[in-house]
Amino acid sequence: MTDSPYSPIPHKPIHPSLQFLILLGLVIFVIIIGNIIAGAVIYASFGMDTLTDVSRLNITSERTLNAMWMLQLLGTTLPLLVTPVFFSYIIVREPDEYLKTTFHFPWTLIVIAFLVMIVSSPFMEFIGNFNQGLNLPQWMRDEENTIEKASNSMMQMKSLGTMLFNLAFIGFVTAVAEEFLFRGALQTILIRWFRNKHVAIWVTAILFSAFHMEFFGFIPRLMLGLFFGYFTAWSGSIWPSIWAHFVNNGSIVVLNYLAQQKIINLDLNDQHMFNTTFYIISAVITLFLLFVYQNMSNKRQIEDHGEELG
Repeated sequence: MTDSPYSPIPHKPIHPSLQFLILLGLVIFVIIIGNIIAGAVIYASFGMDTLTDVSRLNITSERTLNAMWMLQLLGTTLPLLVTPVFFSYIIVREPDEYLKTTFHFPWTLIVIAFLVMIVSSPFMEFIGNFNQGLNLPQWMRDEENTIEKASNSMMQMKSLGTMLFNLAFIGFVTAVAEEFLFRGALQTILIRWFRNKHVAIWVTAILFSAFHMEFFGFIPRLMLGLFFGYFTAWSGSIWPSIWAHFVNNGSIVVLNYLAQQKIINLDLNDQHMFNTTFYIISAVITLFLLFVYQNMSNKRQIEDHGEELG
């Protein structure tokens, strides 16, 4: 049989270092385009004054708040979602490897990931307090205060509908977008580049935390990135990390809503809710749960390998 002149051209593998540069370039490019589109939509919808306020993170009205949500959606969230999908399907043509959307993993891992997010809270508070105590330049604190003020405005929820919207957007959509990019595409690239899973997970977690530009929350977010990274690497699926990410973000949304509605008496800015005993117990149980998670993942991989050989 002769070869068809229309047979597809074989895809030449791209070195991981070049993949990294391509992914980085795509992220920057798509975010720039997204922000341009968002700026145009805000200008057309609300005018130049609102666009100026948004650029300065100066949320002074309902219009500015709506414009800020447009900027967040079009300028950040959608670009972070589109980029890894485009990269995985079009550039490297290995979506299964770079997005890891398989559901073939023990579903008990979802429960363990949930428990890790809950049980680790005291330990995360300890790390957060340590980070807050670092002697960093004043401009970092000023920058973070400005971002925090804008974030707090966006987290104001006057109705159940607003809370559900925030839960869907901040909790789920953001979790999917960031996990596809960081634990899907980026972590896979770095594992293939460094040929060391642990180094790749740590570097990904560092970049994940740096991306959020929160200097006094850098170390806690780095720790979250490590949790998400190992959840994905051990299970071979992105969904446990997306679930854990959703639990982390979603719990913040729900607790803020309950506190704002006076349903619970809780100061979410209180960074001293637990004592040293709780910190130690939290760290020990978290490590134990991670050990169980890894052990269950390895057991499933061994079983799958045995079925393939059989």
